[in-house]
Amino acid sequence: MPDEKKCKIVVFGAFGAGKTTLIKTLDPASSHVEANCSGGTTTVALDYGRVLANGIHIHIFGTPGQERFEFAREIIGRGMDGAILLVDTTSPVDDFIRHLYDSLAVAGIPFVMFLNRCESVGAQPELIQKEFSTAVTARVSALDRKQSLDALCAFAQTLPPHSNKH
Repeated sequence: MPDEKKCKIVVFGAFGAGKTTLIKTLDPASSHVEANCSGGTTTVALDYGRVLANGIHIHIFGTPGQERFEFAREIIGRGMDGAILLVDTTSPVDDFIRHLYDSLAVAGIPFVMFLNRCESVGAQPELIQKEFSTAVTARVSALDRKQSLDALCAFAQTLPPHSNKH
């Protein structure tokens, strides 16, 4: 339908931040490409899910969290309307998170920082909010569908209509 809003949102974050979990929570029928690693499995290509909320068709793509997959993040990010930078608040902010943040900011991509695991032992969401004081943030649990969906929808509603022609 021409009057329905569509958007492509890409989820960025470090290895283990919860990107796959977030997308599976938002869309239990989501797809992903993974490989075995020392900690279990890891995304090596992408995660993909769809959500229809408040009249917006949201296509969510998750990127690999290892630095060596920069090329995949660039490919997946093409044509995105907005981005989520998912940060595990139990881990210190490192150069990779700063790189992702700076890359989105410099490119002028509308984005929100989802602060994950805020209720976990050792979580320090205040330190992340202080370091990235100009960023829009939302505290979420990647395991909580309502919380994650509410934050996703609030962000998606701020984005302009999708302009790609199909």
